[in-house]
Amino acid sequence: MKKIAISVGDVNGIGLEILLKAHNRVKNLIKPFYVIDFEVLECGAKILKYNIPKDLEIIPIKEFCSTNLKNSINNNTLIKPSILSKESGEYSFISFKEALNLAIEKKIDGILTLPINKFAWNKAGVNFLGHTEYLSYKFNKKGIMMLGCKEMFVALFSDHIPLKDVSRSITFQSLSDFLLDFKRSFTFKEALVLGLNPHAGDGGILGNEDFIIKEAIDFVNKKLNSKIFIGPISPDSAFNPNNRSKYNIFVSMYHDQGLAPLKALYFEKSINVTLGIPILRSSVDHGTGFDIAYKGKNVSIESYIEAAMFLANNSLEA
Repeated sequence: MKKIAISVGDVNGIGLEILLKAHNRVKNLIKPFYVIDFEVLECGAKILKYNIPKDLEIIPIKEFCSTNLKNSINNNTLIKPSILSKESGEYSFISFKEALNLAIEKKIDGILTLPINKFAWNKAGVNFLGHTEYLSYKFNKKGIMMLGCKEMFVALFSDHIPLKDVSRSITFQSLSDFLLDFKRSFTFKEALVLGLNPHAGDGGILGNEDFIIKEAIDFVNKKLNSKIFIGPISPDSAFNPNNRSKYNIFVSMYHDQGLAPLKALYFEKSINVTLGIPILRSSVDHGTGFDIAYKGKNVSIESYIEAAMFLANNSLEA
């Protein structure tokens, strides 16, 4: 059974509830190690009125925290349910970094990340938009963001960039490199590649970017000596039932083009995976849920279970 370090995310959100609620299911998929101090876990469990499972194993991180954060932990004032705070941002970043260090040192087989709040990271002086951006920085290599579930995965050619910058990001070299890196990082037989413009450009009437996409697809398929990538296909019909019956891997040119249909279809079970880096990482594909955190709501654990299953069933590609 794979050893997986779990970073706990923003403790003011739904992460701790998911962790405690799902432990008995997750431990049958992976060997989880929760990167959190017992004092913080105990405080969250008391608020939630949850028991801490006796077999739950933690990796404490208080020694890496600032003096102010240590005081918050010792005084049981770190957790402020549903509140955006500098302290919770710092703590979630340290939990993530230490989980990552364990993976880099090969003490564990992968990491599973619970949701962070980007604004809390910013308040704590963390100058990264999220996990994927930090991983790209750490490994000096842009990670590939892939989201979905076994029924349908979507890889994003561009992810957290403004829509106005997407067109100029599509070059023959950048897209060819992306497609090759994607194929090397994940095992699949075929993938459907979306065009950028309506109707995939209508032969150039609605833009020329789709010619570049086609050129890159043809080049990569020739290099791989197999027709792996199909397209470009008109984005408005890419996710129709017929296509989804034939393909479960899609490549979208930008964030919302791929994730809007994915979340409409598989919102609760969708996960986030970072490919193209030298560690195995998956995450839930939802936010911190400040609106429902610590309020006795029926918090879903399906994305978390899917993320654990992905780590259990997949390995780093050579």
